[in-house]
Amino acid sequence: MGVGTYEAYRERLLKMKPNVYLNGQKVDRSGSWIDGGCYVMKQNYDLANDPEYADVCTATSHLTGEKINRFTHIHQSREDLLNKQMMTRLLCHHVGGCTQRCMGSDALNALAVVTYDCDEACGTNYQERFNKYLLYCQENDLICNCAQTDVKGSRNPKYKRAHMQPDPDQFVHVIKTDVDGIGVDGKPCKGIIVRGAKICNSNAPYVDEIIVNPTKFMGKGDEGYAIAFALPADWDGIKLMALPGQHHKRKHLEAPFNKVGDVESLTIFDDVFVPEDRVFMNGFDHPDVVQYAGYLALMFAHFHRHSYTGCKTAVSEVIGAQAALVADVNDIAKEHHVREKVCEIISTAELVFAAGQASALRAVKFPNGSWVPDEILTNAGRKLAGQKIYHEYETLADLTGGICASLPTEESFFAPETAELCNKYIMRNPDYTAEETHRVMRMMEDKLCDAFESAQAVAGVHGGGSPLMETITMMSRYDLEPLKDIAKYLAGFEGVKCPRYERPTVTPRAMLDKFKKTQVNTPQETT
Repeated sequence: MGVGTYEAYRERLLKMKPNVYLNGQKVDRSGSWIDGGCYVMKQNYDLANDPEYADVCTATSHLTGEKINRFTHIHQSREDLLNKQMMTRLLCHHVGGCTQRCMGSDALNALAVVTYDCDEACGTNYQERFNKYLLYCQENDLICNCAQTDVKGSRNPKYKRAHMQPDPDQFVHVIKTDVDGIGVDGKPCKGIIVRGAKICNSNAPYVDEIIVNPTKFMGKGDEGYAIAFALPADWDGIKLMALPGQHHKRKHLEAPFNKVGDVESLTIFDDVFVPEDRVFMNGFDHPDVVQYAGYLALMFAHFHRHSYTGCKTAVSEVIGAQAALVADVNDIAKEHHVREKVCEIISTAELVFAAGQASALRAVKFPNGSWVPDEILTNAGRKLAGQKIYHEYETLADLTGGICASLPTEESFFAPETAELCNKYIMRNPDYTAEETHRVMRMMEDKLCDAFESAQAVAGVHGGGSPLMETITMMSRYDLEPLKDIAKYLAGFEGVKCPRYERPTVTPRAMLDKFKKTQVNTPQETT
């Protein structure tokens, strides 16, 4: 197929076995609770099939030479990274927020790098398995997500290792190996049994495949926790505890922004059989690969934060667009303070995007053929976006006014007894009709006052790694000694010359090398 369609995707969802739990009840994937997320996926498929967006939404598979959806593509050049970033930005404009397919793409790209490196160092055959899986995803244009964040149990430092937890299931781990079972193709095969849970697992109830990665570096004793695999989202033993997010339902004013939603998941692996050909890392059977667990976690986070420089750029642009429009509707668009506030939002958007572009331009080619962007710049962009997001919501609320929290019900603007008066008194700028003014204020109600958008604001801070994680990453990669030499020279230290300092490109490989050398007993966590 190469580039799929929404209709084919929706048909696959409806055929899935019920394993989603909503309010304690097992449900299938036909209910309205899934509509918001499916609406977003429809935009992804529709734009990939739109000639106007084909340059960024499609790519050429390095495996087959065929045209594929870029979300299933492995970055083969700096241009691929730039196109992925732009694709993400443009798709997010269409849904007013997260495009929801970036996790799967970033997980595939991380596995492409790490399985090769692991094979080269440890003599495993994960890359061959992964390429077979990648081809399956490309040919069917499957939607994947990534389950990386373990529930983690106690955060007490005395339980710093995964295997030290009072409950060993607080991190996903292998409990049995060399098990007979049935593969995804329906044929008998060998495999492993895993147990545990992943949290903050967006979109799991309406994806085709769930890709599971470790959440941090693992050490001695953690062998069974150094595990990566992929399974269909309705696979036996996977139980999805769902939290749907939706805007307030409307009856009259249909609008794209109001149709958007998602579903979060606590994704539980309740003694799940994983076929051998779907296992891409297994420290239980190959203890040498344990050191690659954290490397894979960091590589996913890195690619994901590069995606965020497209996504969070668009999120800020959407807020900036809404701020400019509501200011105009309120007839204050030309006021100096309004222009200053909108300019601040636009500035953040452009700086975040510029960081992603620069990181792509400084990308380096890895042994497997993938191109990996610069880690300092991706994290700098993501950090700025996370620090600014709440202020952007504050600005939007400031320019909208309290009406977004006290707007009469939608029906009041259409009922015979109240419609004329409601439409009369909602008017502001005479350049906008009563209905247009109502539409804008109803959008502001969605954006600022409902539960779903509140969750999106939190996601703007923590999704892909909170600002603290970006700080940890940047300060562990950035060599401050040459910078201090510049300061010493400028201060007049005797015998100190001003160094020619040009920061080299850095990637998660640096942390793998550091981990190998030091065998640090306190593993660094990553989201």
